[in-house]
Amino acid sequence: MTDENDVTMWPPMFKGMQEASEQAIESQQEMLQQMMSAGSSMPGFDMNQLGAMSQMATFKTRVQSGGRISIPDAEREALDIEEGDIVQTVVLPVKRNRTE
Repeated sequence: MTDENDVTMWPPMFKGMQEASEQAIESQQEMLQQMMSAGSSMPGFDMNQLGAMSQMATFKTRVQSGGRISIPDAEREALDIEEGDIVQTVVLPVKRNRTE
């Protein structure tokens, strides 16, 4: 997990984009939780459609030497990911802590 107190060196426009992307992720997570808690009370909603979404995780991590990223233990356990498994990754930079 990244340190939330990191100083962002981005211009205000990019900071706004970062905040918007984080809010979008939070909204998606809230919607998924509401849908799961609603269960069968939603007509026409098939809980089996959530199967694919239940096999996803969203988290922040740092890029390490050689471009490596790590999946936190909790996410690996929740998704039953083991060493050697192949996973699909979508990368969205959220903070850059470097001087250019």
